[in-house]
Amino acid sequence: MMEFRHLICGTIAALGLILASSHGYAQQQGDPGDQPGLIADDAYELDPEWQKQVVYYRSTEAPGTIIISTAERHLYLVQPGGRAIRYGIGVGRDGFQWQGLLNITKKAEWPDWTPPPEMIARQPYLPRFMAGGPGNPLGARAMYLGTTVYRIHGTNRPDTIGTKVSSGCFRLVNNDVSDLYDRVPVGTKVVVRQKPEL
Repeated sequence: MMEFRHLICGTIAALGLILASSHGYAQQQGDPGDQPGLIADDAYELDPEWQKQVVYYRSTEAPGTIIISTAERHLYLVQPGGRAIRYGIGVGRDGFQWQGLLNITKKAEWPDWTPPPEMIARQPYLPRFMAGGPGNPLGARAMYLGTTVYRIHGTNRPDTIGTKVSSGCFRLVNNDVSDLYDRVPVGTKVVVRQKPEL
């Protein structure tokens, strides 16, 4: 009888270790959009819906304004003549979407990444600092929005474009974010909308 109890206790302890290690592994995986060190697959081809293109776009905003539609997962750079350059983006997952009116206050090429404390609390496996480069989740370029922690930036996960996975930032493939970066100066007006205009 005593051996049977030891066997049961040993089995329970082993199961506990397996569950604890699998939980730790799941925590390490965390947000599928934040994988520090992963090098972007430049051969990845976006679905046509998310590829950069010029589209007809009616807006009362002046040319040069960025309009982000989180519901559509598109970023529009307003152009003259009722057109816009449309980029596919990844947006904040449920509970991390927001709206507002801001300006680009800073731009950086191959930016360093310092995850904010709130992100570290949710994903403790993240580095406290990561130098810019191909494996950095901010990708090739970043445009900082107002005094917030949010940015329009590149990504080392092109497969997340068109999805809701971020902690509130807006991500584009590196080629697209570099194109946008070259088109907009510091001070550019950015309108973030959760719902399309009626």
